[in-house]
Amino acid sequence: MLRYLYADQLEQCPKLRDSMFRDRADQFKVRLGWDVTVDADGFEKDEYDALNPLYVIWELHDGTHGGSMRFLPTVGRTMVNDHFTHLMGGGTIVSPNIWESTRFCLNPNAPGKVAAALMLGGSELTRGFGVLHFAGVFDPRMVRIYRMIGWSPDVLGTKGEGRDAISVGLWEFTPESQEKVAARAGISLDLSRHWFDLSFGTTQRSALALAG
Repeated sequence: MLRYLYADQLEQCPKLRDSMFRDRADQFKVRLGWDVTVDADGFEKDEYDALNPLYVIWELHDGTHGGSMRFLPTVGRTMVNDHFTHLMGGGTIVSPNIWESTRFCLNPNAPGKVAAALMLGGSELTRGFGVLHFAGVFDPRMVRIYRMIGWSPDVLGTKGEGRDAISVGLWEFTPESQEKVAARAGISLDLSRHWFDLSFGTTQRSALALAG
């Protein structure tokens, strides 16, 4: 199932938390060879985990991490604005309606639908928080995944070529794209919204409906 947890809520789910940070270490440090820090507990964390981001996490049946994404509003500090403005000619992305998505991570033994399920979880933020776009940095290996899921970004800038290329993209979720992602994940929209409401309650949706 999909879980929505802020960083300061992770202590309520230590098994899920610990397996997420260890899966991040395995994916980013071991398998991809990124220059990231892994602590004595085997956790991969960075400075943005200290900013109380919102995590969308796929929880496996045994309570461990199946996959996750990390979200921060762009009105505060973000990775794309702190480290990747050169990909956009020096520009920045700052808007209350744009959130940054980072640390897309999958447990290597998770079911194939988890990548799409995480994207579906991201789409719930558009409904629940009024997010219009997501910004993120990605490399070529992710292009196939985005295309397969049915939610590809508009590329704002790229540096490098081939496997060494890195890009900044902007994703917009439409009802049509959400239906495609839900179908790919094999999850009904009703169930997806139910999982969101378990974390935030229906009052979040009602407030936004009144505001709109």
